[in-house]
Amino acid sequence: MQLESFEIVRVLLLSAFAFVFAFLWAPMLIVWLNKFKMGKSIRAVSDAPIFAKLHAKKQGTPTMGGILIWVTVFVMAIVLNKIAPLFPADSMLSKLNFLSRSETLLPLGALVASAIVGFIDDYFNVKGIGPKGGGLRMRHRLAIYTFIAIIGAWWFRVKLDWDLLHVPFIGDFNIGIWYVPFFIFVIVATAFSVNEADGLDGLAGGTLLTSFASFAIISFAQGRYDLAVFCGVILGALLAFLWFNINPASFFMGDTGAMSLGVTLGIVAMLTNSALLLPIIGFVFVMESASVLSQIVSKRVFKRKLFKSAPFHHHLEAIGWPEPQIVMRLWVVSMVFASIGVSLALLDALM
Repeated sequence: MQLESFEIVRVLLLSAFAFVFAFLWAPMLIVWLNKFKMGKSIRAVSDAPIFAKLHAKKQGTPTMGGILIWVTVFVMAIVLNKIAPLFPADSMLSKLNFLSRSETLLPLGALVASAIVGFIDDYFNVKGIGPKGGGLRMRHRLAIYTFIAIIGAWWFRVKLDWDLLHVPFIGDFNIGIWYVPFFIFVIVATAFSVNEADGLDGLAGGTLLTSFASFAIISFAQGRYDLAVFCGVILGALLAFLWFNINPASFFMGDTGAMSLGVTLGIVAMLTNSALLLPIIGFVFVMESASVLSQIVSKRVFKRKLFKSAPFHHHLEAIGWPEPQIVMRLWVVSMVFASIGVSLALLDALM
């Protein structure tokens, strides 16, 4: 079997296995979340009147559903890595291992580390711990995820000896120490932008699906087959998550899913040297984050709201769009922009 044909099989096979594995244990997770009363608390009417009115019916729906995704990816990566040495090097089972230092060790470590931080934040939120019972303060969350990004930047500079920034259709530039702040900005901005999109049933999951699918294609085209498989395994787990998260959701993603997948998406973009295409591939995340920033600036500078509610998907709810319609239309938008981003990446590689 030719190398590329085998790698396609590996990506598709492990993606499918991730879906089946996650799908099978998802009901147990839902039962566990309900048993321990991990239900989401809706913000008070006094803090967000429009949001509270629109989402009152979701009070008590379990959060932390993102556990399904990162645990599935972590277990598969570790199990396949541990059983690989038990079989001959040229055997199928040995070659299914996708954990490698140069491609997947960092994104897997970042996925798990940021997921644990997100889990703690979700737990504090559910139990009413923290300022106004809302979990970790924004500045604390920003500091923690910045620290995770700093570790990632250190890994790139020291372990991978990497300071190369690729500008599509122009060329590569060694930016030296400036790579560190650029890396940190990309990771933190992506994490918080993905988190902003986690507000409607299926929205974050569906848009993350198109983003990771895009980077699976880009990784494969670059010959980073382990990274392509890693993205495929995330895809499979995301599909299983969406099965239970589509309206009406059985659980929500929570910070343990949204923040960790945002961090991981940013790292994958850096590993493929496609960070400048990330705003196109993840256009919906950029739009959601921009709507929040615009709302804050408008309220503070002009003393008026730009949107009825922010992020943008809540504005669409407030003007009467049904939730499933918003989600599916933003899925379509994400697919279109992801297609443009992948096309640009592949055209750039040909030039």
